[in-house]
Amino acid sequence: MTVTQEPAAARAVETTDKVLSHLHPAGSWDVADHPVPGRKDEIWRFTPLKRLKELHADAPFRTSTTTCTWNTPDGVRVEGVDGAEAEALKGISGWVPNSRFAARVLAEVPSVLLVDVPADLEVAEPVMVDLAGTDADNTEAGRVALRFGAHSRAVVVLSHSGSAALAQVVEIAVGDGADVTVVSLQDWADDAVHLSHHQAKVGRDATYKHVAISFGGDLVRMDANVTYDGPGGSAELLGLYFADAGQHLEHRIFADHTAPRTKSNVVYKGALQGEDAHTVWIGNVLIRKVAEGIDTYEENRNLVLTDGCRADSVPNLEIETGEIEGAGHASATARFDDEQLFYLRSRGVSEEEARRLVVHGFFADLIRKIGVPALEERLQTTVESELERHLLELG
Repeated sequence: MTVTQEPAAARAVETTDKVLSHLHPAGSWDVADHPVPGRKDEIWRFTPLKRLKELHADAPFRTSTTTCTWNTPDGVRVEGVDGAEAEALKGISGWVPNSRFAARVLAEVPSVLLVDVPADLEVAEPVMVDLAGTDADNTEAGRVALRFGAHSRAVVVLSHSGSAALAQVVEIAVGDGADVTVVSLQDWADDAVHLSHHQAKVGRDATYKHVAISFGGDLVRMDANVTYDGPGGSAELLGLYFADAGQHLEHRIFADHTAPRTKSNVVYKGALQGEDAHTVWIGNVLIRKVAEGIDTYEENRNLVLTDGCRADSVPNLEIETGEIEGAGHASATARFDDEQLFYLRSRGVSEEEARRLVVHGFFADLIRKIGVPALEERLQTTVESELERHLLELG
């Protein structure tokens, strides 16, 4: 077992016209402005680039072999659009791409799946979008735009399954006073590769919850970023992942506090088992000079079930103003708690059942925070399936 828990970067930065750090990347719509990344680049140093099938570089985006289906609750528009409408949806999150793959997706993919929730609409059921891949050798790309009108309430679930090699950009615009949950479930087959960037802009006094759940795939790397379009916005970024032998699951969050009196709360939890299982969590928070009165906290917890695993956990906190309500972070990586196991065993619980109870307890509070009942049972079942693999290996 290899456990890496790097020292948190938490520092106040002198306010100048230019602050040099990886939290201030230069964006550009021009693909040529973004060189092909390498392992020496800070934001790519943990990623096994050879396994990305060149999605981070110049892999051809071929005709898609991934099917996309969805439901359409009353009042919600869900459809694929192209032409001028698709072009106009670029940048609805207020974001200019800062990586080569994202710039390529936005430049080369002519159509976009649009989920459009009008202002003041309260959607009674989740919008379920299912993307099912059929060919992991077919490198392809996709765009998704989620637009929520002012004071709307909605839940959108993007569910990924099957075999694919997918580069994906998801842009999210949350209107003033809206209450929105976006869930991205990566339940891929073992050969899938998924490189994705989620970018959200949260309006004044709006509430935004983003949930990243990764179980399957050979390699999954997801960015979940948020900025603010006015004071009073709140973002909750949640994540759950379970890595098996050989899997690489990487989650990177960036809460960029661009407005005063905004909030961000980050909780990611993961478990690892099997030889060469590798998880990476990078938690980036930037508090800009203008963002006075903000409150932020980020937390990552990892549970290592077997030898041969590696968990990297790096929280970063950069502060440009001292006028804040609160800012903090926590990170921990550990094996089973021997005291918990001993307590359960001493009360007649078998070792197998004790391990199951500890892992379920580790994830249970986070699953409840997701707030989507339709997913809770599915996630509990998936965790149980992963545990069965672990218990079979133990014999």
